[in-house]
Amino acid sequence: MSVSRDGWCALEDIYYFLFAPTLCYEVNFPRNERIRKRFLLRRISEFFFLVGIIIGAIQQWIVPTVKNSLKPIQDMDFARGLERLMKLAVPNHLIWLLFFYAIFHSGLNVVAEILKFGDRTFYRDWWNAPNVGYFWQNWNIPVHRWARRFVFCHYYTASLYPMLKSGYSSIQAQIAVFLLSALFHELLVSVPLRLFRLWAFLAMLSQVPLHLFVKNFLGSYPNYGNVVVWLSIILGQPLAILSYFHDYYVSTGSLSQ
Repeated sequence: MSVSRDGWCALEDIYYFLFAPTLCYEVNFPRNERIRKRFLLRRISEFFFLVGIIIGAIQQWIVPTVKNSLKPIQDMDFARGLERLMKLAVPNHLIWLLFFYAIFHSGLNVVAEILKFGDRTFYRDWWNAPNVGYFWQNWNIPVHRWARRFVFCHYYTASLYPMLKSGYSSIQAQIAVFLLSALFHELLVSVPLRLFRLWAFLAMLSQVPLHLFVKNFLGSYPNYGNVVVWLSIILGQPLAILSYFHDYYVSTGSLSQ
């Protein structure tokens, strides 16, 4: 990366940052010397193969299950609704894992390899998370680094005033990060559906008390904490899907819009 004498970065640096798999600008990004063609072809093949599986699974498994869940939800049939939730949890979790691998391992590595971007830490071992906080800190490293730099705490001189430097506690800063994340999650769902129901927002905010519960009561039992993390992933997502599906159908009266 090149920087001009007056301290302004060159235009090519801005373009590189826009396409690089990172949300935090650096004057000198770590760079590789060459593009590994075999590695790049493997990641591209993985990406398109997994996308095909995900699309097929959604069409053949998720959509029929969700449609069949409408009547039990409308009739307030708790037993059948729970059965549909469990039936949806299996394919949804499989698709979520495939989506994670396709994006964070295959997709981001494709972009990084083309740009010779050296930092490939896009995720860490979130599957071993002993608590909810560890999961959110390690499953999406680019976003976590952005939150730490611009919301939670800042290690560089800037015009921003992150929360810890402004006198807020660590818990308050964590809640602010979850609030911001909840807002973005809600926008990602509400805008395409043109439906404002706050299910995604509330789901994200529920991670705060869940994190405090696991940390305070299961802190000495990391295996039990890991079970809670996986249960929140496996059951929370299909519950949100069914909630939005029901509200979308009620608001539009049709599934074809």
